[in-house]
Amino acid sequence: MNDLDLRQRVIDELEFEPSLDAANIGVAAENGIVTLTGHVASYSEKLAAERAAQRIKGVRGIAQEIEVRTEAGRKMADDEIAAQAVNIINWDTTVPDEAVKVKVQSGWITLTGKVGWQFQKVAAEHAVRKLSGVVGVTNLIEIKAQVQASDVKNRIENALKRSAEVEAGQIRVHVSDSKVVLDGRVHSWHERDAAKRAAWSVPGVTAVDDQLAIG
Repeated sequence: MNDLDLRQRVIDELEFEPSLDAANIGVAAENGIVTLTGHVASYSEKLAAERAAQRIKGVRGIAQEIEVRTEAGRKMADDEIAAQAVNIINWDTTVPDEAVKVKVQSGWITLTGKVGWQFQKVAAEHAVRKLSGVVGVTNLIEIKAQVQASDVKNRIENALKRSAEVEAGQIRVHVSDSKVVLDGRVHSWHERDAAKRAAWSVPGVTAVDDQLAIG
């Protein structure tokens, strides 16, 4: 696929995505690398644009340069954003009480603290993404492993083999302590994400280094 066709497919997917307004998003493509520019009204729209581009076959990488512009009348102070973030995290039953700390600077949320599982770390970030006034989120929450499985490598490899979304034969798994490295080759961003999800689903995993190539 040439870059002109790839660019058009990304544009079409952005316009098709119902969770964002793509009117002010620009798209460029060069050698399979897609650059997204322009502006959107919320951080969740920015992420939706990135996910839409990732879904397109032929996209090898993404340069994310979209700016979040909050309407002047809807702009919130950092302390208001922080209060809302704390409340919505506290309401999320998947996140342990008082495990996550919130810092907000110029609309950018930084999450810190310790949880037992990757899904809890992800849940905390998902909870604050859609808040009004948020322009970005940095997730520094640590995973404190509750289970140190001696067979982490085997569990991940078996999970990959069970997955209908992944061709496990082209993926290699390396484990050091509780940290996992995935390398090899996959056919798409979707397959790459599925492999990472399989690795994170194993108890005791505290970090996944994704070195998978797409092609």
